[in-house]
Parts: sequence; C-alpha cells; structure tokens
Amino acid sequence: MGERNWTVVVPVKRLGAAKSRLRGAVHGVPHELLALALAEDTVEAVLACAAVRELLVVTGDPQAARTLGRPGVRIVPEPSTAGLNPAFARGAGLVSGGPVAALTADLPALRPNELAEALRAAEAGPPGVRRFVADAPGTGTVLLTAATGAALDPRFGPHSAAAHASSGARPLTGAWPTLRRDVDTPADLRAAAVLGLGRHTTAVTRRAAPAGADR
Repeated sequence: MGERNWTVVVPVKRLGAAKSRLRGAVHGVPHELLALALAEDTVEAVLACAAVRELLVVTGDPQAARTLGRPGVRIVPEPSTAGLNPAFARGAGLVSGGPVAALTADLPALRPNELAEALRAAEAGPPGVRRFVADAPGTGTVLLTAATGAALDPRFGPHSAAAHASSGARPLTGAWPTLRRDVDTPADLRAAAVLGLGRHTTAVTRRAAPAGADR
C-alpha cells in the first residue's frame, strides 16, 4: 500500500474521429483541439497520481503522440484492429509486472487523489479479481483494473459497466466525482466544468467565439 506500483493505459483515438458527439461543443474552436485538451488534462492528472508508476498512451495520431509524449509517458502505437478494447489490450500486454489499469482519455476534471483512492481500493479487493469504476450515469466505465498477472479483459463500449460486471469484474463504489465524470456530450462538458476543468480544457473553452460571431 502506498507504493507507485500501477501502470495506467490510456488510449487516444485519432483526433479527427475522437469524441464525435462533442463536435461543435466549443464554438469557433477546432474539434481536434478540444479532443486533445481532454486527453492532456487526463494525462497530467495520471502523472500527478501518487499510485502510478508508468503511463502508456496508445495512439495512432501523430499530433497526440507529440503533445502527450513527455517524461513518465510511454507512447505506444495503436494496434491494427481499431477500437478501445484492442488499444487497451495492446497497452496491457506491454506491462511487465505490477497491476494495470485501463482509463479513458476524456476526464478533464480528474483529480489525482481520486484516481489514487480508486486504485488503492482496487488493491484492497479480493486477489485476482478485476475491478471497475462506472461513469456518472452508471452505464459506462471510466476505469478497469487488473491485479499483477491477471488478464485485463476490457469490455469498453455501450453499456460497458454491465458488460464488465457480467464478465466477473466487481464495481468500486467510492464517490470520486471527477473520476466518474467522463465527457461525451456538451452537457457532460458543462458538468465537468462545474467540478473544475484542467488547465488545457479550460484554455480551449475560453477560446470560444461569441454566439453569432460567424454570421
């Protein structure tokens, strides 16, 4: 307990295709900049987490790789099979030892202490059991963990909380509002802003053009 023993895997889609339901959420700002800002704030929170030893960012986007590549981050090329689950599996397969966690890249309000609390809670569970944290609505998944030597077996996608539970993973039930607040829609972004956005997403949202500026 208390060691930096976790490896976290964060997939980042190609920015032009990422977060499609969020497109146009920040008026006058290119969608790719918003998608990248979400990932940057997620990455910075992970790097500041006291439980994390290493962060693997799985991406095939050159701009994301350049921007997110920094000390403490290992950039991993995305696999030929598209999708979150193959990306998570690719990253997890490169972990040589210690527990591994799969984390989504759209958590711009994430606080490092909440992530640390969730990871420590996963350590305290039954040995060999996968654990997951559902998103704020309770249907999706923001975090999936596997103990040392256990298969991650990610089931991200629609209704992933139920999919993970049916696969044997057990839910972690802490409050952790900033960890559970992923951003898929403009309403999600507004909810994350109430919690407090990270500096990159804050900077992007402040660039929003005034309503009617393009008319």
